[in-house]
Amino acid sequence: MRVALEQRFGPLAEWRSPRGLFTGLAALGLAVLVVLALTTDRFLTVENIKAILSSASIVGIMALGLTFITLIGSLVSLAIAATAVMGAMVFLAELHLGLVPALAISMAAGAAVTALQGLIIGAWGANPVILTIGAGFLLSGITTKASGGVIVQPAGGGYATLNSTPLGVPLGVYVMVVLALILQFVLKRTVLGRRVTLIGENREAARAAGMRIPRITAIAFAIAGASFALGGAFLGAFNKGASAQLEGTATFDVIAAVLVGGTLISGGRGSALRTLAGAIVIATISDLLLLRGFNTGAQILLKGVLVVVVVLATWVASRREGTA
Repeated sequence: MRVALEQRFGPLAEWRSPRGLFTGLAALGLAVLVVLALTTDRFLTVENIKAILSSASIVGIMALGLTFITLIGSLVSLAIAATAVMGAMVFLAELHLGLVPALAISMAAGAAVTALQGLIIGAWGANPVILTIGAGFLLSGITTKASGGVIVQPAGGGYATLNSTPLGVPLGVYVMVVLALILQFVLKRTVLGRRVTLIGENREAARAAGMRIPRITAIAFAIAGASFALGGAFLGAFNKGASAQLEGTATFDVIAAVLVGGTLISGGRGSALRTLAGAIVIATISDLLLLRGFNTGAQILLKGVLVVVVVLATWVASRREGTA
């Protein structure tokens, strides 16, 4: 029986590996999505596809940065939404300086506060979950105090550019794709990217090789923070204002996009392009559920189940690979 199965489907060991397991899960998930897409009214329309891409773009921009945090072995950040809101507020408040300066200041602020978290985690081994939860509360408190609890309005009209639709496609989609290509190049073709991956794979080996783990971790977190703020700027521009209400389920959606995209929660394996695919999958699932009449709670539940399945599958496959 086993020989017959291997002749038809290939060596069974390959299907038990993380890559094989992901391939199987991806194929099954794709088949389910195709069936749902073909049987859901109004899904296969140009306008709906644009809506999916637009929704995926904001989550995707932030998820691409989070990929660096997860790859380096620091699990995830639970300050994503708070950093995005801060980025949105800074962007809208500084628009009187012009679009580009406002974006630069917003991304610099996001990079700075997130890099500090990475430095603490890299230098002193602080628990990333607890630290980023605390950072999220701290940022929320600071932004609420600074804004007086009211919605921050645009200080200029440049935000409209972020809502433009070149060739009928939202600008955010172009930004997401370009950012994915840039970060993929950084991860696969630069010294920084290789070091981030090595630290995630084996921190002790990286330390023995003389790598400056605190510095590299801080840089990885800075890249993530800049992307959180950039996503926040698009979110603020879309809503023409920013307040704590913008947070919504952003943190969860971004984490889901990274994990569904195949980046190991323990670090060391993943890519920006996979995260891009993960963001589109999460946006597609949300859209399908919305069109089928499911409420927000049901959407969160299904995405949560999906994330748990992916995390458990990769954990089991990694243990089997380690004991092989």
